[in-house]
Amino acid sequence: MDQLSNFLLVASTLLDLKTARLLPAGTVEDELDLELLEARDLLFARLLQYRAYKAVSFELGERITQTGYSVANSGNMSDFQGVLPPLIMSATTEMLAAMYATVLARDTTPPTVSIDHIHLQHVSVPEQRAHILGLLTEHETITFDELAQTADSTLVVVARFLALLELFKAGTIDLDQEAPLSTLVISGRTHDTTDHTD
Repeated sequence: MDQLSNFLLVASTLLDLKTARLLPAGTVEDELDLELLEARDLLFARLLQYRAYKAVSFELGERITQTGYSVANSGNMSDFQGVLPPLIMSATTEMLAAMYATVLARDTTPPTVSIDHIHLQHVSVPEQRAHILGLLTEHETITFDELAQTADSTLVVVARFLALLELFKAGTIDLDQEAPLSTLVISGRTHDTTDHTD
C-alpha cells in the first residue's frame, strides 16, 4: 500500500505540473515541488536499478553453484584405452563379400500405403441396367442372388440394385418375392421389354 500510495502521489504531482505548463496561463505554484519530484524520481530509478542488479547477481550465484559440481573434460582419451578388449577381426574377405551380396539382394523398395480404398472405381448404373435387360432376353427369369454373385465388387451390386429399381419404376420388369428375406425373382414383362428410362 505504501508503494502504491507513493506511486499515485508521484503520478498526480506529475500530471498537475504538466497540466499547469501546458495551459496558456498555467503556472507552477512552487518550484520547490518540482525539484523534490525530480529528486524522488531519480531515487526511484536508482532503486529499480539496484533491484535488477540484485536479481541478476542472485541468478549468477545460483548458476555458479550448480556448475561448481561439473568437471571439464581435458580431451585426453588415453585413460579409456584399456576399458574394452582389443578388437580382433575374424571375418575374411569372402565373408564380407557374401554379406555385401546379401545386402544388395534385399528388396530396397520403400514401404507404401495403399490408397485403393480411397479412389473407388466408378460404376455406371445405365450399364448395369443394360446388363440386366440383356440377361432377361436370354433367360425368362433371373434372381438377385445371381446378379450379386456375378458382381465384381460391392459397388456393382449396389448399382445393379439401383438399376432394378429404375426398371421396376419404368414398368419394364416384375419383381416377385414369396416371403420377406426370400429370393427376389426378376422377370421381364412380355408386353414391354424395352428400357423406358433412356
